[in-house]
Amino acid sequence: MRALTAQELLDIWERGFAMTPIQRGLAFLTEACPEMTSQALAELSIGQRDDLLLSLRERLFGAQVSGLATCPKCGERLELNFRVSDIRVAKNGKGDKGQGEFPSPYPLSPGSYPLSLEFPGFMVHFRIPNSLDLATIAGNQDLDQSRKMLLECCLKSVDAQGSPVAPSDLPMEVIEAVQERMAQVDPLADIAFSLTCPSCSHQWQLLFDALTLLWNEINAWAYRILREVHILASAYGWREADILALSPWRRQAYLDMVGG
Repeated sequence: MRALTAQELLDIWERGFAMTPIQRGLAFLTEACPEMTSQALAELSIGQRDDLLLSLRERLFGAQVSGLATCPKCGERLELNFRVSDIRVAKNGKGDKGQGEFPSPYPLSPGSYPLSLEFPGFMVHFRIPNSLDLATIAGNQDLDQSRKMLLECCLKSVDAQGSPVAPSDLPMEVIEAVQERMAQVDPLADIAFSLTCPSCSHQWQLLFDALTLLWNEINAWAYRILREVHILASAYGWREADILALSPWRRQAYLDMVGG
């Protein structure tokens, strides 16, 4: 993974308004990971993809993350402060909280490799969901139907005592066993914070979405940097490319002089 320039970030950000969240995440990774093809990135498991997105987020904005959560019971606002490493350590038990580089939960390779699960009377061969699979269910408001469609995308074959079985005929206990195995193999695909409200003591789970986090932070950064470009271009007549090429420290020095 390489560092992205301000110009590259702005270009992807501008194109991102016409993209889905999944497409945005892959667009940033395609630019940041030239060693991998776009297809290979799309075929990474969700956990592998989000692991890369978190690494990109660290490179862009640092390891510390701050945010707000609202208690669904009383409406109290809670401050969230954590490090990216906290997520990795909590989900796969690896990494040193004091460092910024962490191993993935498994080797970084396309998530299409087959897995097997033997259940009494059944043998299931499947793979882990990837971004292409999620794209097929995007926009579907029926959660149960989406889960069914996602599972069917990932099932390679199902045998019941040597005879093939249609995915739609799988018993619920087999489906749940496959889903549990998927979660074990791809731990970073499902991240949630356990929160307790200090005002009413209500407890709930808050889902963490690496795609949303990265886009929201880049979106805020983009508007801020464009405002800085406007100020410096108005004051000095410089081109946008020249202003973006300045280091953040030098750009801020000029902004301070303009403001002073």
